[in-house]
Amino acid sequence: MGRHAVAEILAVGMVTPVGASAAQTAASVRAGIARLAESYVADRFGEPLVMGLVDLEQLPPLVDPLETREISIRHQRLARLGAVALRETLASTPHDPVPLLLGLPEPRGEARHPIGSEMIEMLATQSGLAFDLSCSAAYPLGRAAGMVALDEALAVLDRGRAPAVLVGAVDSYLDLRLLAALEGEGRLRGGESSDGFVPGEGAAFLLLAPARRGRGHGSPPLARVAGVGRGHEAGHLYSSEPHRGEGLAGAFRAALDAGVQADPPAKVACIYAGLNGESHWGKEWGVAQIRCADRLVDPIRIEHPADCCGDAGAALGPLMLGLAALDLARGRVDGPCLVWTGSDRGERVAALLTG
Repeated sequence: MGRHAVAEILAVGMVTPVGASAAQTAASVRAGIARLAESYVADRFGEPLVMGLVDLEQLPPLVDPLETREISIRHQRLARLGAVALRETLASTPHDPVPLLLGLPEPRGEARHPIGSEMIEMLATQSGLAFDLSCSAAYPLGRAAGMVALDEALAVLDRGRAPAVLVGAVDSYLDLRLLAALEGEGRLRGGESSDGFVPGEGAAFLLLAPARRGRGHGSPPLARVAGVGRGHEAGHLYSSEPHRGEGLAGAFRAALDAGVQADPPAKVACIYAGLNGESHWGKEWGVAQIRCADRLVDPIRIEHPADCCGDAGAALGPLMLGLAALDLARGRVDGPCLVWTGSDRGERVAALLTG
C-alpha cells in the first residue's frame, strides 16, 4: 500500500539529546556528536544505565494547569518535550489552528499509565497552541507511530479536510517499569548484551501543506513528500512467526512505487534508517536493500541518528524526516531520500522525500 505525493514540508521543530532545536540537532548529527551517558537509573547489576536524555534545563517547567493535575511523570515529561518542538515548528509559519496527528509510545502490559489521545490536549495546554481537534488524532504505535501519522496526514490533506497539518511524535524511555521490562527481555545495550539499544527520548514535528498550496504559506518548502508506503512484519519481535523482513521490504517498494514521477525514476541516494543497535532491524534492512536494489544507488549513503541520540521511540521517524528535509533544503545530501522505521509489533513505514 502506497500513497502518492500530496504535501510539502514547510517547517520542522525538534528537541533531542543533541539539540534544543531542529537546526542544533541537525548540526550535531551531521558532526557525529553523540550525547549518550550514564543515567541515574541503575540496571539489575547496580550499574548506571546508559541513556540519551534531553537536558531538563532546555525544557520549560510544566505550566500550572498541568502541574496541579494528577498525571504521571512520563506524561509530564512528554508534555514538556513535545511543547518545545511544537512551538519551534509553528514559530515562523503562523496559521489558524490546524490538526495535530500525533505519534506516541506503543502500549505495554507493565505500563501503569498508558499514553493516548489525552496527550493532544496536554500538549495544547503546555505549549499554549490551539489545534483543530476535529481532525486531530493520536497513534500509540511506538517507533513507527510518527510515520503512520505522516501517512494519515497526507490523507487529510488529499481530502481537503485542512489547509495544513502538524504531524510528529513525542516519546521517552525514561520510565522505570518500562526500562526494567526491556532489560529483562535483553533488549538494552550494556552489561551482558551488545545486541541491544540505548534508550533515548525526544520530540519532532513537521508542518505539511498540499504541494499546490505550500508555496503560499511564506518561506519556500524544505522538501516534498513524494510517497509513503506501509507494510506489516508477521515475524516481529513479539511474534512466533518466522522473521523474514517482508514487511519493511514491502513498505520500501510501496513508497518507491508511489513516488515514481519520472521514467526512469530517480534512484534513492540516501537512506535515513531506523537502526538502533538491535540486529533485528539490521536483518530487515538487509532484506529490503536486496529486494529494492534496482531503485538504490550503489554505494548508498546511510544515516542512522540513533547513534547520536539513542532510540527516540515514536519520535525517531519524524526526527529522521526533519533531518532529511533540512539536509535536502541545504544541499547537504542528494535526493531522493528514503526514511524508514519499524515498530516492535510489526508496523513498518517508509517515506520518500525529494528536494
